[in-house]
Amino acid sequence: MILASNFSNLPHRAAPALSRLAHRGGGLLRALAAGALIALGGTLPALGQSGPLRIEITEGVIEPLPFAVPDFIAETGAAGQYARDLARVIAADLSGTGLFREIPASAHIGRITNFDSPVQYADWRAINAQALITGAVAVSGNRLVVKFRLFDVFSNRPLGDGLQFAGTTDGWRRMAHKVADAAYGRITGEGGYFDSRVVFVSESGSKGNRQKRLAIMDQDGANLKYLTDARALVLAPRFSPTGDRILYTSYETGFPQIYLMDVASLSRRVLEDQPGTMTFAPRFAPDGRRVVFSLSNGGNTDLYALDIGGGAARRLTNTPAIETAPSYSPDGRQIVFESDRSGTQQIYIMPADGGEARRISAGEGRYGTPVWSPRGDLIAFTKQNAGRFHIGVMRTDGSEERLLTSSFLDEGPTWAPNGRVIMFTRESAGADGAPALYSVDISGRNLRRVPAPGAASDPAWSPLLP
Repeated sequence: MILASNFSNLPHRAAPALSRLAHRGGGLLRALAAGALIALGGTLPALGQSGPLRIEITEGVIEPLPFAVPDFIAETGAAGQYARDLARVIAADLSGTGLFREIPASAHIGRITNFDSPVQYADWRAINAQALITGAVAVSGNRLVVKFRLFDVFSNRPLGDGLQFAGTTDGWRRMAHKVADAAYGRITGEGGYFDSRVVFVSESGSKGNRQKRLAIMDQDGANLKYLTDARALVLAPRFSPTGDRILYTSYETGFPQIYLMDVASLSRRVLEDQPGTMTFAPRFAPDGRRVVFSLSNGGNTDLYALDIGGGAARRLTNTPAIETAPSYSPDGRQIVFESDRSGTQQIYIMPADGGEARRISAGEGRYGTPVWSPRGDLIAFTKQNAGRFHIGVMRTDGSEERLLTSSFLDEGPTWAPNGRVIMFTRESAGADGAPALYSVDISGRNLRRVPAPGAASDPAWSPLLP
């Protein structure tokens, strides 16, 4: 358990932060504007601005916001290593977005020696830092207290109140992620995604004889934990809306069945057990009480919904086609899924209780694995065309399709909690090819490999942790 609290000796709120940086021609505005104009159809929402915004976009070139995060102040003797490590994780979180650029400690002129001392803004302006993060750490036994403040260097003022997090020393990385989320949110005006986890399929062995088991880790690759052994093939893990349960498909009985697992205890049960059927591709509804999945019976595959608390599965589709990879809209009213009812693999949307489906994919090639954005405005998908695989996004009506990646094999997108970043599987070609986890911004920028041990596939991003 991590407790958060404000300390109100810093009266200035964060709402004007974006506009103040904008009026000074800050690189952050250009970065945010580029992403927003691409993703939101040319509009940038007003975020408490005190005047008109001046947005500059130069052929997609984005200048990250320079920031500084000196080592935190160790307020007790046992806090020294935590003070250094917290600052490094915060810096890595922000730099990894592609929207921020850390100014290294070797370039710092100013020195933070006391958490409560006034900031010497001129020292940080001299090295072109636009944002400054300072913090302090205290350790008593296994109790850890972290304080931080965020400053707008060019405005000579803090961005919001100071924040304090308290918990155990084992949770120090989560506290770092929470600080990074708070800083990201105050500067960008949107939610963060650093204090989250990823469940995925960890793979080992040769390409023709892969052993697969479920694993979970922090979004930055830390705190790896295996959830199953490698005795049975496992596929497609999916988090519950609260992040405490996982749905996945296992072949331990010789054919695919859906299991529901508690992340903390690792206890599990078969979700739907109908003799002679196969179940797979599960996903939670936003309320966490319902699940939609594919059920194959007698060679026919349709979508079904089930209340986890009990009751019979309800059939949602009834066609000779293969209907699979369902995903709920954030309000739970609609389902997007893939189907070959038109003769090729395409994307459709229908009411959550079943009914008439409308096709939304219209480009060349085949479309699959659609996933609704947490924001509700976009659908991510896998596309195969002309011998290449792509991760793309489109509006919920199928318009404004954009391909974000292209490779020998990209598939299985999953959204970050804030709807800005997509993680997916990329597999390399050849006899020695292996899958790995990658992420990309919804603007198509900042493609990067996600740290994960060995080969990895089928990622699913959790919501922000409580």
